[in-house]
Formats: sequence, C-alpha cells, structure tokens
Amino acid sequence: MIEKPPAYTVTAITRMIKASLEESFDSVWIEGEISNYLHHSSGHRYFNLKDDKATIKMTIWRSAGAKLNFEPRNGQKVLAYGDITVYEKGGIYQLNCRKMVPVGVGELELAFRQLHEKLSEEGLFDHDRKQALPHFPQRIGIVTSPTGAAIRDIIQIARRRNDSVELVIYPARVQGDGAEVTIAAGIEYFNTENKVEVIISGRGGGSLEDLWPFNTELAVRAVAASKIPVVSAVGHEIDTTLTDYAADLRAPTPSAAAELVVWSKDDFNRNLNEYTRQLTGLLQAQLEEARTGLTDLLSRPVFARPLDLIRQYQKQLDSTSRLLVATGKNSFELHKNRLSLLASRLDTLSPLKILSRGYSVSRLMPKLNLVKSVADIKVGQEFETILSDGCLVSQVAKITKKKLTTR
Repeated sequence: MIEKPPAYTVTAITRMIKASLEESFDSVWIEGEISNYLHHSSGHRYFNLKDDKATIKMTIWRSAGAKLNFEPRNGQKVLAYGDITVYEKGGIYQLNCRKMVPVGVGELELAFRQLHEKLSEEGLFDHDRKQALPHFPQRIGIVTSPTGAAIRDIIQIARRRNDSVELVIYPARVQGDGAEVTIAAGIEYFNTENKVEVIISGRGGGSLEDLWPFNTELAVRAVAASKIPVVSAVGHEIDTTLTDYAADLRAPTPSAAAELVVWSKDDFNRNLNEYTRQLTGLLQAQLEEARTGLTDLLSRPVFARPLDLIRQYQKQLDSTSRLLVATGKNSFELHKNRLSLLASRLDTLSPLKILSRGYSVSRLMPKLNLVKSVADIKVGQEFETILSDGCLVSQVAKITKKKLTTR
C-alpha cells in the first residue's frame, strides 16, 4: 500500500498564502494602467491595474473613494497605495486601494481638468449665461474671509472710490477642507436672505492647494446658479479657478474686483459736470440759432408792415368776389333762357294744347285704356271723351270702319 504523503487542504494553503502576502505586502505603492474600470452604484470602485506583462485586481471602497480629488479612467496611469489582500473563496489576491495619484500630471491638476470638462459640457461656462453688472450698485455682497488681506483691500478701495456704497460681508472659510461649503452658503445667502445688487467672491493669492475650494463642484455650481451677478476674484492675476469660468465677470485680484464693482463718486461727478457743460453749450447754441431765426423772420416785410399784406389779400378777395358775382349772374341768365326755351317746347307738345285746337281723347271705361282704333272698342261699351273744357261719358251705338283722308 502506497503511503499517503503529507498534504495541506485548499483552505489551509490559501490561508497560509493570505497571511504571508498580507504580512509581506502591507501598505505598498503599485504603478500601472487602469482597465475595466467600474464605479458601482454602491459607491465602491472596481478595476484592474496592469502593465505589459501582468494584471492585478483593485478595489476602492466607498469611504476611500470619497477622498479622491479626481475620477479614475480607463487607460490612465496611476500610482495606487494600499494593502494586498486575498479573497479565500475565489483564491484571488487584490489590492485594497486607500489612495491614488495620477502619473505624469498632478492630482489636483487632473481633477481641475476633469471637472472643467464635465461642467463645460453642461454649459455652466457658456458666455450667454453671463449677467451684466449693475452700473451704480449701492449694496454689494462679499463672500470671503473676514480676517484676510482680500477684505481689507476691498474695503480700502471701496471707501476711496465711493463711501456711500454699502458693503455686506459674509464670513466664509476660503482654505482647507470644507471651505467650499461656506463659500456656496454665502452666495446662496445673498440670493435668498440679504438682497444685494452684486456679489464679490474670492480671496488673496496662494498655492493650488490653498485655492482649491474655488475649484470644487459645490462652489462652482453655487456661482453658476446665482441670480445676482457674481464677480470672481481669486488669487493673483496668473491664478485661474473654475469659479472664474462660472462667474459673470473675472477680476484678476480682489483689489481689481473692488475697482470694477464700486463706482467712483469722483468719476461720476466729473462725468456729470462734463455732461452738464456739454448740454449747456448745446442749449446755448440752439437758443442762439433760434434767436437768429426769429430776428430774420422779424426783419421780413410781413412783420415790418403787416397791414400791407392784409390789404393785398383784401384786394384779391374783392376782385375774386366781383368775378364770382359776375360769373354767377351770367350763368343764371344763361340757365334762365334755356329753361324758357324748354318750357315753350314742352307747352307746344302738351296734350292740353292739342285739345284746345278742337281735338279730343277717348278712354275705354272702366280701366280708362286709351282708344286708338275702332278695334279697341265694341258696341254697347261705355267710354270717356276728354275735351279741352271737360269730359263726357258715352255708350257706343254703332262702329263704322274707314280710312281717314287729308285734304
């Protein structure tokens, strides 16, 4: 009988491997390229990290993923930091990643690029979303640190330019974890609680890490959603943050923002005086032109001897009246003669004139139809005979047909 050699169970050897690996590769950095990346609805992230010869599975639990400043992508080279663990049931080893940084580009710079691309695609940086700043605001909201150099510069410049403009300061954290929450809260406060005409949001200069709250999605969306125009004034002129893109106007520094937003009382007064001078000159020129025109009109004969023109029109009126009377009289006589001629002609053709010469007219009773021929009447019918001095009614006793002859 063959003696059975000593052997480990699968579970035992797996646990031995697990213990050895996890003890030997605790807290290691691994460099590779991301593939098969999956951001699960649970918040956990699963992917492979590979090079040209090998692949290792990676897991980023939700708690660790929430601390990432960028979103990993397939094909991206990264450095992953974590612990090697073994999944006993599947016999699979993997790295539980606690931290990750991109290779070849800074982590914050990559996060900046990714968020810019995302929000740009949403249209948050579009020019047609920009609001015009008011020309003469009387109440300005400022979201910044109440103790920083930025607020001191803004106040100093505002007082120099126009001490009647009211500055309302919302104290916000502008650096460190959670600063973006207070920045967004300040902008929302001015939009809902304390009405101002324009908002300045910003801080003085610093490193990319110092300015990072102004590159967060929360702060950018708050700026873009503001119904009140927002001026972004973060850092120095060379510094650019994502809130600069979302704001209605970017100022290179907080001091420049105050110069842009706070209108100068001195400039206003100078412009007002200049406009007054120009308007006065214009009115004087128009008055002089009107005076010259009036003098010219008064020098004309119609104003020098007004009765001459009246008498001239009176003569024209008299002449026209005489012509009208003469023309009317001639027209009347002409129409009177024509009327007399027509009346004479009408009298000659009148049936009464014919009757006066011995003629008569007969009409059949009772409809009084005119009798023009013996064919129109019968024996025994009554008829009316009209004479020049009256009429008579007769009855037909006899009808004789014959042709009339003229002598």
